[in-house]
Amino acid sequence: MADTGEIGAERLRSFIERVERLEEDRSNLNADIREVYSEAKSAGYDARTMRQIVRLRKLEPNERQEQEHLLEVYRNAVGI
Repeated sequence: MADTGEIGAERLRSFIERVERLEEDRSNLNADIREVYSEAKSAGYDARTMRQIVRLRKLEPNERQEQEHLLEVYRNAVGI
């Protein structure tokens, strides 16, 4: 980067501060997610299973079907 003057430094500082704010937001969101799982657990739901469902729902239907098929193949291979 050829521009090492004040303008370049201000822009760099701006980028860094934006990243720091976003990381703080992410930290707060992660805390909120943990709280939801804790509430669900208190209500009698299994948080681990809920996490699996959330992960599966993020997948496209064909990806989900492929993953479920592979899981079944692996279960059969190890006898469970």
